[in-house]
Amino acid sequence: MKNSVPGDKKYIKFNTNQEKKGKLPGKPRILVAPLDWGLGHATRCIPIIHELIRQDCQVWLAGDGAIEKILRGEFPQLPFLELPGYHIRYSRSGKGLIGAMIRQFPRIISAIRFEHKWLKNQLARYQFDAVISDNRFGLNSIAVPCVFITHQLAIKSPMGKWSEKWLRRLNYLYINRFSECWIPDLVGERSLAGDLSHPDVLPDIPVFYIDVVSRFNKIDVEEKKRRLVVIMSGPEPQRSIFENLLIDQLVLYNGTVDFIRGTPVAETILPSTNQLNFYNHLPSPELNKKIAEAEFVISRAGYSTVMDLVQVQKKSILIPTPGQTEQEYLADHLTRNHIAFCIRQENFVLKRELDAAKSFPFDIPATGGRKLEETIKEFIGGLG
Repeated sequence: MKNSVPGDKKYIKFNTNQEKKGKLPGKPRILVAPLDWGLGHATRCIPIIHELIRQDCQVWLAGDGAIEKILRGEFPQLPFLELPGYHIRYSRSGKGLIGAMIRQFPRIISAIRFEHKWLKNQLARYQFDAVISDNRFGLNSIAVPCVFITHQLAIKSPMGKWSEKWLRRLNYLYINRFSECWIPDLVGERSLAGDLSHPDVLPDIPVFYIDVVSRFNKIDVEEKKRRLVVIMSGPEPQRSIFENLLIDQLVLYNGTVDFIRGTPVAETILPSTNQLNFYNHLPSPELNKKIAEAEFVISRAGYSTVMDLVQVQKKSILIPTPGQTEQEYLADHLTRNHIAFCIRQENFVLKRELDAAKSFPFDIPATGGRKLEETIKEFIGGLG
């Protein structure tokens, strides 16, 4: 990244010859760019992109690595700009995560500054009418309306309330540079993110709750007993640590497992058996069907995964990433509200957790509102 020049041709890729065409009258040109901190930021942008297309927008995408792989697979017809990600790595232990994040903080700030300069160049070159950024803090501009998508207005910290207030001020310092903030969550007591998305103090810019945002649909298929779906996600090395822990226990499971590794750019594929089927990545419709057929889904407590599971109304066993305070808070909140059964990684024993989940009083909230459609319609209408 340090040798790149924002807007340099080697950082621009197109699926079509659309870049050679002028802007189409009446069709706002909108850039959508998710963060690369896990795959969830990209997957939850999928329904947003579909809705933008449905409302007659010219949508362009930006990202790199696994984010690019996912978005190109879902939208091969859309132009794509390569934008380097933050490339965050976790520590091998939960206790070391805070130190690892502090050490990477200067690199994150550098990435934010880079993408801000990058956006200025792309706006001049491609005349975007608006930008939608999922947690990429630098993609704001005074030249066009820019939306910031997040479910995490409040940031939980193991260092106490004083540090949470400081982190919120820093968070809002960046968020307030955008035109609007869209929050993928329900309003009221059935909120999926709890205090994370409903803090006492909101940003100064307009805030819109757009309900559960998921690439999946609830489909009418028969649930298969003793069938599990495992979904890996999140930065390394914790993704691989969690994967190895589960595989060691799943080889003894008396049932069928579809194991989605969350590695769309990986070249190696783990060998499958009649009982344990490995996939590096699955397209949304295929994964949607497998989740609907499963008795339980086992996954990290990542927020986008939570929204997907609520959308499909699927019972789940969620294991927060050790040391990641957001997921640890979500796990407690979801368990307390009977939305998901959650257990810490150091305590995870497959047979015991499956038995406990079978007697857990699941009460998964219903979805199906039109907040996303209405919010996008109002936003597009304001572009002029």
